[in-house]
Amino acid sequence: MKFLFRTLCVIVVFTSSFALSQKVYADIRLPKLISDGMILQRDKPLKIWGWAAPGEKVTVNFIKKNYSTVTGADGKWLVTLKPIPAGGPYNMTLTGNNKLEIADILLGDVWFCSGQSNMEMGMGDVSEKYEKTIAQSQNTQIRQFLVPKNTNDATKIHDDLTGGKWTPATGANVNRFSASAYFFALSIFEKEHVAIGIINASWGGTPIESWISADGYKTFPEIAKQVARLSDTAYINRMNRNNAENSRLQAPRTDRKYDDGLTDSPKWYEATYVPMGWKDIMVPGFWNGQGLNNFSGVVWYRKEINISASAASQTAKLYFGRINDNDEVYINGQLAGRTNGQYANRMYTLKSGLLVPGKNIIVARLSNNANIQGGFVPDKPYYITAGADTIQLAGKWQYRVGQAFPPQKPGLEGYSAANQPTLLYNTMVAPVANYAIKGALWYQGESNTNKAKEYERLLPELISNWRTTWQDPKLPFITAQLPNYQEATYLPAESGWAELREAQRKSLSIPNTGLTVLIDVGEWGDIHPRNKKDVGERLALTAERVAYGNTKLVTSGPTLQSAKKDGSKVVLSFGDTGSGLIAKGDGKLRHFAVAGADKKFVWATAQISGNQVIVSAENVIDPVYVRYGWANNPDRANLYNKEGLPASPFEAAVN
Repeated sequence: MKFLFRTLCVIVVFTSSFALSQKVYADIRLPKLISDGMILQRDKPLKIWGWAAPGEKVTVNFIKKNYSTVTGADGKWLVTLKPIPAGGPYNMTLTGNNKLEIADILLGDVWFCSGQSNMEMGMGDVSEKYEKTIAQSQNTQIRQFLVPKNTNDATKIHDDLTGGKWTPATGANVNRFSASAYFFALSIFEKEHVAIGIINASWGGTPIESWISADGYKTFPEIAKQVARLSDTAYINRMNRNNAENSRLQAPRTDRKYDDGLTDSPKWYEATYVPMGWKDIMVPGFWNGQGLNNFSGVVWYRKEINISASAASQTAKLYFGRINDNDEVYINGQLAGRTNGQYANRMYTLKSGLLVPGKNIIVARLSNNANIQGGFVPDKPYYITAGADTIQLAGKWQYRVGQAFPPQKPGLEGYSAANQPTLLYNTMVAPVANYAIKGALWYQGESNTNKAKEYERLLPELISNWRTTWQDPKLPFITAQLPNYQEATYLPAESGWAELREAQRKSLSIPNTGLTVLIDVGEWGDIHPRNKKDVGERLALTAERVAYGNTKLVTSGPTLQSAKKDGSKVVLSFGDTGSGLIAKGDGKLRHFAVAGADKKFVWATAQISGNQVIVSAENVIDPVYVRYGWANNPDRANLYNKEGLPASPFEAAVN
């Protein structure tokens, strides 16, 4: 009887699934991108595609023209619309066994924006910097399609996305827009006066390998080997089991029941708690160097502030900068906000009555999960606004350790699907391939700084791979070069970030590509700098030349053309000099270095001469190599053109 029951269950499930699949393909079904509010690429043939019953006739009516086809045996159909100029809004009607209508369609320029967290970083993540911009944005001509993250069944190429919709840059929608892409789109819109569509397919922390198709690894045997392993079900299952076991092993480390601040009575954040044994600490600042070196665990912070009666009655916001890693903040014993993750923006709206006239106690519970620098990241906003009042929170606080995490237990071989080669291409790029685009923006590289030489080959492969994907050998491709990051160094040194920037610079040898230099918009203590307005506007400048053919506009900082020896001197010639080269600041060029055949670099003096820079060092008689801005954070690099655009860092052999 048990066997018969199971058999009947299988039959019922199969029959239901079969009926469902028949229903799905009996009616016209569209990909997620082909939907209300979409922006289609102007002046290019446009593919409209989907699924229906095999042999079903499908007709697409758009701007008084009909395009018909018959669905293939696989249930797929596709029609190609002739190029259409910018305009709209329009409606599109699709007719088969059923009838669909897509509303509010614009024709303009569509940009595929991809990479890792600095592309993913939303306007909401930088809201403290761009509050007015977000509040005032009501531009229905700029729209974003946010591609959902997906690694489900990712070893196969997907024919559709798992979700998403087109949203205009209005109201709260703007918070979900990629900040870099938003400012890019706004700048292009103001110059070109056409609708701008952003397809945002990005994922923080992912390497470039994730975004290239399997076909792109024919000359990368080690990566190709890993791609092959990903098709092995036994391997995938083992990795997933290992992940689950690693999570189980590490969970007790951070169990809140061991936090004295939560187990004491009263708890350390409660209004009745009287602090004892707390020590002084400065905010902002990391707790390394303030008595907690190499500490991983929970640290409680406490500060008393005074609020005026008028401020206490106003709508208030707490700007809590950025924290490594997680925070819970309490005011007068009540939770004001919490955030997990070291890269998130902390801006908490305080509910009415949370602040009171006179003395107020702020208590923050901070935790970090590894022996990284825990604490409050410097150079971020730390204050409360209440009406016209601003109460600064920087300065002396008190702290007490609530819990010390034991070392992580040795784990099994881990697996992150998002970081595996090809998997994000399969799920987040390939499904977009039929959708015509103007070009691609790429802001990625932080996760590849430990293998820059390989990146030098991978980036050209990505460009070629995507051009093949979109069947456009001249597809404009623009790379955002990594900005300055980490503590400055004041002697010539090797740098993985500099090597990665050099790999990005070399990609300019590929036709119809552009490099946007960001060496002056980073932050030493934050891998996710907040200044995304300059990023977007500079990307737009690059696009003006690469994609829009604007040769009159100065769109780049100085670019190295050649390095030639003149006795003991090196003569560097530059293009993109605009109105002329300048040494920004005090007029003295910095961060040039030269080396002989031994490649031991020393600082050099540098002088501008027209469109050239003459470089020399007393103790390098026979210069063989020259570098500029070669550091993780070359904060003294100051070669610009008069239009205010910085030169790219570089390394060059002297001819």
